[in-house]
Formats: sequence, structure tokens, C-alpha cells
Amino acid sequence: MERLETHRLILRPWQLNQRDAEDLYDYAKDPRVGPIAGWPVHQSMENSWTVLTQFVKDDEVLALEDRATGRVIGSIGLHRRSPEEATAHLPHRELGYCLNPAFWGRGLMPEAAKACIQYGFESMGLAIIWCGHYEGNGQSRRVIKKCGFSYAFSRRESATQLPEKRLTHYYNLTREEWQRCLGR
Repeated sequence: MERLETHRLILRPWQLNQRDAEDLYDYAKDPRVGPIAGWPVHQSMENSWTVLTQFVKDDEVLALEDRATGRVIGSIGLHRRSPEEATAHLPHRELGYCLNPAFWGRGLMPEAAKACIQYGFESMGLAIIWCGHYEGNGQSRRVIKKCGFSYAFSRRESATQLPEKRLTHYYNLTREEWQRCLGR
């Protein structure tokens, strides 16, 4: 993915360096972050280095860098996953994101998500962007709604990297819906 910029954020490729690893670990060790997104709390810097290496390899996830501090405060990506087989034949990606709790409640994630959505439709030529959240993750649900996604379906499924099954709510946004929201 390419570097994107918003008013308050720089969305950039992750870098295999100590600073990015430390910033990732800073929020990934917080139990309020990973479990609500479907992945375990990072127990060590080694956990974060492993994830950071995967981010760089897959090229699906961008670091959210706070312009004011230069710190990485979260991540956002367009993943090669399809939650629904009926539309799997269309060019699509699934939007995923997380944010350091110290930055919650400032509107940063909708700002980043909107930039990522624009990139997906305009630069990647996507027809649909998916997004989902686990039951009880009201913060993610609010981001999804602010970005114009429409509810598609819910199902109970295994969390990405956790053993328990959870109710997941899925939403989608088509290119046409996105263009209508922009008045195009």
C-alpha cells in the first residue's frame, strides 16, 4: 500500500526498525486493544517484532503516524479477505484497524479510514470494501457508521487469532454508495 496523508495523520508502510516495533508494542500490550479486534495481547517485544515483520511482508497494513508526535499510534489496512462468498468474485478488500487507547475519542480512526477507503476505490479499483466488528465493540461500530458502511449480516465465528467463537457483525460499502456520499 502507498503512503497516505490526512490532516492529523500519516498512513505509511511499516518499517522494520526499533521505533516502529516499540510503538506497536506500546499499544498492542494493552488488553483493551487486541482482544476486541480478535488477536491476543502482545506479551513481549518479540510478539510485536513478529507482527511487524508480517505487516511488512504482506503489504496490507499501514502504520498510523501521529503528525504532532511522529509516533505510530495504530494501524489500518485493506486485507485480502472475503467475509461473504456471494461477492468474492468482485474486487474487494476488508478494512481493519486498531488504535492506541491514548488516542481514542479524537476522531482519528474515521479520518484514517476515510483516506484508506478513498485509496481502495480510487487507486485499487475496488468494487466493495468490507468491515466488521465483534459484538460489544461499540467504538469500532461507530467508526464503521461514520464512514458510511451499511449493515450486511452477522454470524458467530472464531476470532482471527483467539480460540473462542464470537458474534461478528459485517458491513459493506460499494463504490457507488461511497460516490453518492461524496456527491459524485
